[in-house]
Amino acid sequence: MKKLLLLACLLIAARLAAQTPGYAIGITLKPYKNQYVYLGYYYGKIKALADSVLLNANSSGTFKGKTKLNGGIYFVVSPRKEILFEVLLDKQQNFSIQADTIGLPNSVKFINSPENELFQYYSKFAGANGKTAAAYISEMAAAKNSADSSRISEKLRVLNEKMAHYRDSVTSKNPGSMLTALFKALKEPVVPPAAKQPGGKYDSLFAYNYFKGHFWDGISFTDERLLRTPIFEPRLDKYYKSLVVPEPDSIEKEVDIMLAKAAPNKEMYKYLLTYFVQQYINPQYMGQDAVFVHLFEKYINNNPEVDWFTEKYKKYMTDRAYSLMANLIGAPAQNLELVDSSEKPRPLYNVNAPFVVVCFWDATCSHCKEVVPKLDSIYQKKWKQEGVVIYGVMVDGGKEAWTNYIRDNNLKDWIHVYETNAARDAGYAAGKPNYRQLYDVYQTPILYLLDKDKRIIAKKLTYDQIEEVLNVKMKQAAKN
Repeated sequence: MKKLLLLACLLIAARLAAQTPGYAIGITLKPYKNQYVYLGYYYGKIKALADSVLLNANSSGTFKGKTKLNGGIYFVVSPRKEILFEVLLDKQQNFSIQADTIGLPNSVKFINSPENELFQYYSKFAGANGKTAAAYISEMAAAKNSADSSRISEKLRVLNEKMAHYRDSVTSKNPGSMLTALFKALKEPVVPPAAKQPGGKYDSLFAYNYFKGHFWDGISFTDERLLRTPIFEPRLDKYYKSLVVPEPDSIEKEVDIMLAKAAPNKEMYKYLLTYFVQQYINPQYMGQDAVFVHLFEKYINNNPEVDWFTEKYKKYMTDRAYSLMANLIGAPAQNLELVDSSEKPRPLYNVNAPFVVVCFWDATCSHCKEVVPKLDSIYQKKWKQEGVVIYGVMVDGGKEAWTNYIRDNNLKDWIHVYETNAARDAGYAAGKPNYRQLYDVYQTPILYLLDKDKRIIAKKLTYDQIEEVLNVKMKQAAKN
């Protein structure tokens, strides 16, 4: 009878534990006593704090909370703020960890967490395979002939197949688990061998399209657990930097598809939209700022559901978007109603030339003092003979310093202009954007290249990069 009562109590306790919301992760971490240890997690490339606990005299404590933690890869941090080992968190968040800092990570033991036991085994298995692979790669570097290289390549192939087989085995036995989601996120497409490609031979275009087309196979854009891993964001980086054509139209198409897939999960949608904004608000490559303008117009502007940006950052995005809208590649440049040093109007649109280089500069800026003479040198040697005009806009430094620099450096063939204080004040009073906003001029020097119709060909390039673009454009014009 006592055994039956005990069994009934145990069953009731188990059911209550299963129904208990929140998390309780017991930890014994030797040799720390009466010190705080921490539970952190990945969020893209950021590491964040989830919880902390004060260990008692027996080196024990419990991370606990009333609300479950979001699934992902977490890590235990020492009192010295060192990451000691990783922990998987998913649906089961009531378990214990025992570890000793001597012998990490092998000293870690999970109790009542089968998925962490599996993750731990995989980590050891992957670590051992990684060491073996490194040894093979060293052998490859020292190989004396093609036969040795082929032999070592075969060893690496077998090792990679062994890893892939292990991951596939875990995935098939544990569908929907956190570990399965990780393995799918780690897996990259395997392009069919040359014999199975069109025509029975290697086709680089086919290989590229196959790899890109299968890059996200098995990965769900509604699985927010992936956000709290160190895997997902580098995969995004690789896709957009190596596989997507770096033209705004191509990027915008890919971004729209991905955001549509993520829309059912607000956390994933929020993460992706923020990621794309940060990538393209100040992009690495010229012209990709058009992607940010697209994001702003389609997803952010006047959209109350996008409520996670601070007011300060929302203002920055709005100002940046409206500034960029005026100077996108291929768009007509805004006219500049400026005057020369004698106050004579010299509007940009009155310049008649096959190409115009607009240079925003400051006579007191050290970088301008380095660049402007070099720009003038290439202009005098080549561009002037080809009909190119330099339209130089004084940004700061004062009229006297500006005119003195022009005279002292013999910048005689430019169209030199500036905005008078009266014109600036009148524009401000009328609520008109000034040239800084219209041309996104918040540093100097800034160079734009315009065609004969004053459309923007290139912007924010160095003078030698503009020379390269000009060479291409002139060759194209000669053919036409």
